[in-house]
Amino acid sequence: MKLRCSQKNLASSINIVQKAVSMKTTLPILKGILFETCGQTLKLVGTDLEIGVEHHINAEVLSQGAVVISSRLLGDIIRKLPEADVEIEVDALNNMTIRCENSEFTLVGQPAIEFPELPLVEEDHAYEIPQDLLKNMIRQTVFATALDETRPILTGVLMEMQEGVINMVALDGYRLSLRQGNIKTSYSNRAVVPGKTLNEIYRILSEGEDGKVEISFTDKHVLFQTASTKIISRLLEGEFINYRQIIPKEFKSRVKVKTKDLLDSIERASLLAREGKNNLIKFSIKDEFMTITSNAEIGRVFENLRIELEGDDIDIGFNSKYFLDALKILDSEEIYLNFTTNVSPCIVKPTDTNNYTYLVLPVRLAG
Repeated sequence: MKLRCSQKNLASSINIVQKAVSMKTTLPILKGILFETCGQTLKLVGTDLEIGVEHHINAEVLSQGAVVISSRLLGDIIRKLPEADVEIEVDALNNMTIRCENSEFTLVGQPAIEFPELPLVEEDHAYEIPQDLLKNMIRQTVFATALDETRPILTGVLMEMQEGVINMVALDGYRLSLRQGNIKTSYSNRAVVPGKTLNEIYRILSEGEDGKVEISFTDKHVLFQTASTKIISRLLEGEFINYRQIIPKEFKSRVKVKTKDLLDSIERASLLAREGKNNLIKFSIKDEFMTITSNAEIGRVFENLRIELEGDDIDIGFNSKYFLDALKILDSEEIYLNFTTNVSPCIVKPTDTNNYTYLVLPVRLAG
């Protein structure tokens, strides 16, 4: 194999596929990146058997071939090279020679035949979604996935496609995040995608070009495809919770408040709240004001916010972290907080759109 390509393109491509490479694996071949020429393009592949990433770049291919090279070492070398053309040559013993201006490296590779093939996902029924919409939907849901593995299905995000709408839902037992978007589709599907996969997709899309993403499913895998990148991941097995039953349809109190003001107040209150056992903050809502308090052994804090209240006064407590996580990803200037009782979930919704819903469970207040 022999080829030439730009250092910048190669470094970017390695950075993308490295997101699927695990250094903790017991299989040495999985610590490498597959290099394979396809006509006048270079294909790079990384996988940890849970998620696989394939990326293509243009190259001047002088002779075809394939090899697996250490991901960490190769990435470090290519990133340190000057911004110039890189020449790569692989001999019959899988030794890779890298030349760029005055530098030359030789790395010992492994046979490409030993590298596992990525699962095949048919692209007959692909859902097309703008990259910026998908990124936003991931950002506004994946943070609410469960971190512990006691209920594996909750470590993923439910993706539902039906009648021109895509829903993404994450919940961890304490809060729920639901984001809706519009896509062109005439058939339905639902699957649970691991949160880890969506985090990597978010990072890859943030580095790449704008455009569309095509999403295709099999029973066990999902494929996300852009113009130059394929990301294939296994799906999580099991039945996702019926989230529609959890979201209250009515409320007795509705608060309208500026998002940034509430965020800033809770951040200040949480400085003391996190000194306690459960990050507890208390909302006291009455007339035109919302008071946020937190008591800890080392002191207390008192924040006063002007609000618009519709309905009953209420005193209710929350884990401050669960509120902050949601407020940080909301793009709207103002939000509604909908309450039923002080032991029922609070629903957070933007005032200017109906495409986002966040549910957070309260903490019981003593006395």
